Amino acid sequence: MDLVELGWNSFFDKHFEQYESQGLTAMRVIREHKEKYIVSGSAGELAAEVSGKFRFNALSRGDFPAVGDWVAAMKLPGEDRAVVQAMLPRKSNFSRKAVLSGGNPDSGGKTDEQVLAANIDTVFLVSGLDGDFSVRRVERYLATAWESGTDPVIVLNKADLCPDIESTTAEIESVAMDVPVVVISAANNDGFEAFDRFIKPGQTVALLGSSGVGKSTIINCLLGEDRLKTMSVREDDSRGRHTTTYRELIVLPGGGIVIDTPGMREIQMWGDDKGLERAFTDIEQLFDQCQFNDCRHETEPGCAVRQALEDGSLDKKRYGNYIRLQKEQQSLALRKNQKEYRQSIRARTKHIRRISKTRDELRKKGLI
Repeated sequence: MDLVELGWNSFFDKHFEQYESQGLTAMRVIREHKEKYIVSGSAGELAAEVSGKFRFNALSRGDFPAVGDWVAAMKLPGEDRAVVQAMLPRKSNFSRKAVLSGGNPDSGGKTDEQVLAANIDTVFLVSGLDGDFSVRRVERYLATAWESGTDPVIVLNKADLCPDIESTTAEIESVAMDVPVVVISAANNDGFEAFDRFIKPGQTVALLGSSGVGKSTIINCLLGEDRLKTMSVREDDSRGRHTTTYRELIVLPGGGIVIDTPGMREIQMWGDDKGLERAFTDIEQLFDQCQFNDCRHETEPGCAVRQALEDGSLDKKRYGNYIRLQKEQQSLALRKNQKEYRQSIRARTKHIRRISKTRDELRKKGLI
């Protein structure tokens, strides 16, 4: 497939120059499942794994390729397989916190980054207008989207199931902070013309949302065929059943690229607090209006936040969600510092091992 159709541009071309002279091929990861990949490029679609050197140098889960990443790969002669030798820098990536080897981080589980999709231009944050609709979840998704370096669009699906579209849309727009809001019904293939300004040739769009919000159905509508498996939500609570079990990049017939992802009940944030500040600019602005710079927004006089909560100009549930996400960020920052320390020790150990190995080889040759 032509690289431009897959989203190749001058940014990646510049970073690939060093690998082209090594006889490697530029390919994009279009599917990933447990460190097994399908990559696509001028050589077609190939099964791929990372090289031993790549794996050795990776310090964390986030250093491995994800769907949307561009890699420098070596096609194996006579086989439909390739070995990934290097990964090009990411323009953007949508990540979440993953807890490894131990479950709950409070009981010793290790915290790491899980990259859900990389090199995205726009992220569609999909919510279903049914019994599982949650404004608070949209706020969390917005904060995570701003962290990723992508432009978010809120997609409200299942308009055919919502008795009051106007009030629901107004509620979302009140927390969207000028983020575009699109209302569609994928079941009726209605409202999709609103996507035309976001989905363009060479541009990558990722769909993220809980199970059952209709991401796969939306992509089927964009494709014009039922390629992806879909399943109805549970009747008792409107929660979805997992149909997408891996992340996948799909090139649309009319140009443009979409990335489908498995549904998530809740996405744990990963990144600094810039996304939180962007998603809750109204609250951040109130902080600047408090009488004291170190106001804790509890009992201090002249607190703009308490005043806004009392007069109703700031929704109590929105503020509570902000505090919850802020505490999550603070806890994450602490765990990140611990993780970076462990990584520095690991990197130093690897460096010492390389030096020791080189010395051993030189001694064997009688050079030292």
